Amino acid sequence: MIIISYDISDTKLRTRFSKKLTKHGAIRLQYSVYEVNNTTRQIDNIITMIKNQFVPKFTMDDSILIFSAENKTVEKFGNAIHRDKDLLCF
Repeated sequence: MIIISYDISDTKLRTRFSKKLTKHGAIRLQYSVYEVNNTTRQIDNIITMIKNQFVPKFTMDDSILIFSAENKTVEKFGNAIHRDKDLLCF
């Protein structure tokens, strides 16, 4: 399972991102927070989709955080990569 949290300033891009997550089986927990409880392959496909389709279109105000329960990691995209401290301590 992973949790995806995002902050995307462009309304069209944010809407597309939300729809893509839902299409890939993500469940909305809050407005910009989704839970994905799928197979490892499906989760890898979502992460690849994020990297290829959305990250290249980001401005310096946009970011995505992916929290992995299994790997106990946080993957950061966009502006979030500039934060040097870990968000979670396991």
